[in-house]
Amino acid sequence: MEDFQFLVEKLKREIERSEIKPEFKEIGKVLKFYDGVCWIDGLFSAKLNEVLYIEKNDKVIELLALNLEEGLIGALALNNQDSIKEGDVVKSSKRVISVPVSDGLIGRVINPLGKPLDDKGEIFSSTFYPVEKDAPSVLDREPVKTPVHTGIKIIDALIPIGRGQRELILGDRQTGKTSLALDIILNQKNDHLRTPICIYVAIGQKLSKVRRIYEILNKNQALDYTILVVASADDPAVLVYLAPYVGCAIGEYFMDKGEDVIVIYDDLTKHAWAWREINLLLKRPVAREAYPGDIFYLHSRLLERSAKIKGGGSLTALPICETQLGDISGYIPTNLISITDGQIYLEADLFKANFRPAINIGLSVSRVGSKAQTKAMKKVSGRLKLDLAQFRELEVFAQVTTELPEDSRKIIKRGKILLEILKQKDLEPVSFEKTIVLLFAVNKGFFDNLEIEKINIIVDKLMKYFDLNSLDTLEKIINKMDLDEELENELISKLNYFFENLDV
Repeated sequence: MEDFQFLVEKLKREIERSEIKPEFKEIGKVLKFYDGVCWIDGLFSAKLNEVLYIEKNDKVIELLALNLEEGLIGALALNNQDSIKEGDVVKSSKRVISVPVSDGLIGRVINPLGKPLDDKGEIFSSTFYPVEKDAPSVLDREPVKTPVHTGIKIIDALIPIGRGQRELILGDRQTGKTSLALDIILNQKNDHLRTPICIYVAIGQKLSKVRRIYEILNKNQALDYTILVVASADDPAVLVYLAPYVGCAIGEYFMDKGEDVIVIYDDLTKHAWAWREINLLLKRPVAREAYPGDIFYLHSRLLERSAKIKGGGSLTALPICETQLGDISGYIPTNLISITDGQIYLEADLFKANFRPAINIGLSVSRVGSKAQTKAMKKVSGRLKLDLAQFRELEVFAQVTTELPEDSRKIIKRGKILLEILKQKDLEPVSFEKTIVLLFAVNKGFFDNLEIEKINIIVDKLMKYFDLNSLDTLEKIINKMDLDEELENELISKLNYFFENLDV
């Protein structure tokens, strides 16, 4: 009987072993390779944005699957593309492309694959964030109401940016778009609310320009809260395409931790060019200006990920876009204007006229508006907007006639004084409290009787005076974030003393 049971158990084990099906691993083969694009046969279960790989001569060549056709996959090489040959065996990694994230990224320069470019050693991380991710839902968001103090007087007073907003910076080449973004990064160390993590994404930029930006940030101790994601002009189009999504994914990691993040995409025009090149290589049909039909979706799914999360952090997006001969009605600029919550337009004519930053106040707008301003800034900027509007109306008449009433002449002079005061030197951001003092002085008429040519010298002296003799007043503005009657009287007293003893 025992022998019979032993035979039964043995037969059961043999039957179970015979029913175990062999494991098949899907593999593909490179049918054709050119210009970084692999056409692969097989891998029928591959997903969009999945990482495929080729093991060859102790190298692992990674590919990004972007074109999924019946029995055929179009993939772009992410590295070592010179080693790819027709007939190479391609395997699936079963993972969608993601980037390693950690606090160790702060102060570092990386490429879109998360590899360091700054000779400071490896960046170790066990956490990965997907490069492509759904935007936060409406229910997860809260209204944008906390300001991003940019350090740029025109923006903080007239075109305010809030944490979680998407504000487009656009203009022709060499009009100061990148310098504007750098000023915003440099000013964040002066922010008295909470210093945001800043992520600068260089999209198709020259390495010499990236090095200059790195040196400026390093010199001004801004690398303590800044990350640089770099896809240079020499990199393959697929890395240029991935760069802004990688920067956004890193920003989401810090946002999910409750931090405030500012991401600067410099610039999305080159990003659109890279996507157009990829689509032409993949032989996809083209639409207007040879761009693919999903060019709007390319940027909307990136910028929609910016948000202020309920009870958590925020992700503020500052995309940069290049215009041609001041044409803001071009295809890519209009796409981005419709996606974002406002735009800051830098005009070439203003730049040539030595008005820096060359922001066209009439064509620039923030759709969040004064909701993203402190009470103190609202009080001093309300009069500013009115004075500039009146000045713009009367300036046209002043060009065709010299016979203007005295009131109109005063309005024109006040407007010219305001424009002089709103001028600002490159890479010299002005802190929030000093901007309040300056605009308060303008509104109270302290500059009205001064010569316009001497305004900039007087402004510099006024700022130094408050730094040396009135730090307590600046501290009160920071702590209150408002101008009550007591603080206004104190400011008037300090300003009276300064202008009575002014020697120009």
